[in-house]
Amino acid sequence: MDQGSAAGPHRARGRLGAPSCGARAPGAPWARFSAWLECVCVVTFDLELGQALELVYPSDFQLTDKEKSSICYLSFPDSHSGCLGDTQFSFRIRQCGGQRRPWHTDDRHCDSGAPVSLQREPAHYFGYVYFRQVKDSSVKRGYFQKSLVLVSRLPFVRLFQALLSLVAPEYFDKLAPCLEAVCDEIDQWPAPVPGQTLNLPVMGVVLQVHIPSRADKPESGPPKQCSHENLLPAPVVLTSVHELDLFRCFRPVLAHVQLLWELMLLGEPLLVLAPSPAVSSEMVLALTSCLQPLKFCCDYRPYFTVHDSEFKEFTTRTQAPPSVVLGVTNPFFIKTLQHWPHVLRIGEPKMPGDLPKQVKLKKPSRLKTLDTKPGLYTAYTTYLHRDKALLRRLLKGLQKKRPSDVQSAVLRRHLLELTQSFLSPLEHYMASLMPLQKSITPWKTPPQIHPFHQDDFLRSLEHSGPQLTCLLKGDRLGLYRRFFKSPHFDGWYRQRHKEMAQKLEALHLEAICEANIEIWMKDKSEVEVVDLVLKLRERLVRAQGHQLPVKEATLKRARLYIETVIGSLPKDLQVVLCPP
Repeated sequence: MDQGSAAGPHRARGRLGAPSCGARAPGAPWARFSAWLECVCVVTFDLELGQALELVYPSDFQLTDKEKSSICYLSFPDSHSGCLGDTQFSFRIRQCGGQRRPWHTDDRHCDSGAPVSLQREPAHYFGYVYFRQVKDSSVKRGYFQKSLVLVSRLPFVRLFQALLSLVAPEYFDKLAPCLEAVCDEIDQWPAPVPGQTLNLPVMGVVLQVHIPSRADKPESGPPKQCSHENLLPAPVVLTSVHELDLFRCFRPVLAHVQLLWELMLLGEPLLVLAPSPAVSSEMVLALTSCLQPLKFCCDYRPYFTVHDSEFKEFTTRTQAPPSVVLGVTNPFFIKTLQHWPHVLRIGEPKMPGDLPKQVKLKKPSRLKTLDTKPGLYTAYTTYLHRDKALLRRLLKGLQKKRPSDVQSAVLRRHLLELTQSFLSPLEHYMASLMPLQKSITPWKTPPQIHPFHQDDFLRSLEHSGPQLTCLLKGDRLGLYRRFFKSPHFDGWYRQRHKEMAQKLEALHLEAICEANIEIWMKDKSEVEVVDLVLKLRERLVRAQGHQLPVKEATLKRARLYIETVIGSLPKDLQVVLCPP
């Protein structure tokens, strides 16, 4: 499967120049493009090769052979899906061969302000697919089969689906020139800075999106449309760049939402067998979004096939199943993964209206190889009691013909409150491990964050347990004990510890800036003074790179201190520290 760069638009090759390894300086061609997308791929069906990579754009973007193979296989529904017409779905693959595009300051700034669950993926690519299969007598096989794929590190599924629905139909009619023009437009887009509402022009349409920020309140609705009176055409406002229609995704499993939430929280392996890549990928993405604002720290594959390079890794029986949520359409996986503890089989999606028949809980022993009926096959028993009020609210909404987006908001709010009430005692205990501010003195190393003792935390639950904010009862201690063994506890703890360490460093810098530096310098050697300059400079670099939560006034004082300290040194040292 060759990259097929010869098929790429002539102007693109001239503009991009000699091939590189995907590294683009902020002012270089495609720098703005690469803030949103890594590349665009076109996958077609070749009679001799099968799925083949017809085009990669920009043509200088380097993909390994393994990545090309994965993109080719995952861009087409497998033969069990029988997808005719146009289909959209997504996949996620592991990047091979290390990070090839260095991250720039803008990327780090965007990530530092984004919710942890929406930050760029450093080791994975997302693939957003628009697949078309229609009868075509001019083709030997009798069918036109082609996929347009957007490859990105951003988990903005709603935005990229909307973009594909505009671009793909036009591309399938007009081919390469259309794609070149679209990529040129994307290369003019502003960077996806968290907290900003952006207008993104493409093909005569303006998509208006709000980039989520850590400062956004979870309970708030979508941002109000910006006032652009002279903006023509009127923008198409996307209410979210990433949120799916959660109610539609979960319609067949609403009775088991809480059980699935616990499985996700504990990082349990789950196989999702669906009738099509679209249903598979949406269900997996909906499941992995259940834990927000907690970052999903396990592996997940919205769509996965037997041809994937990690097939053997995920299906081995020589060790326990990995912590992964796997979306598939091939019933062969039922046989291959019979040893997995949780399997969700869902049927064809029903038309909107009444609540579809809910999948039943079934024992894993009832799994059959190929004719397995829809159901949630698991022996898992929930730690928390089921919230029957949620299902009643959603059923009432159906009776009143409440719009799906409103139903989704009810469901999302419930899951958010469930996660927040679970995290609240952990956050409270973690905050108690932070050294007191009065113990931070300017000229001593900052005190260490106290260690997290699981037994101490469990004892603290008596005073600050979720029962204060959550009405659900059950074995909370058992759930926390199991959570401590999951990748999500490790991910949450590492993130919180990192943030606290940065806060300590920032407080220490503030303490230095508020002290009288001239008194401190009186009895200090030149070595100690130079050491202070180097340490202050290092802190300044980290703060300016948005890695420390420091006020601008503190940064100004720190720069002034550096000038004062350097001015007190002999001329030869000043030249070394401030070369002309």
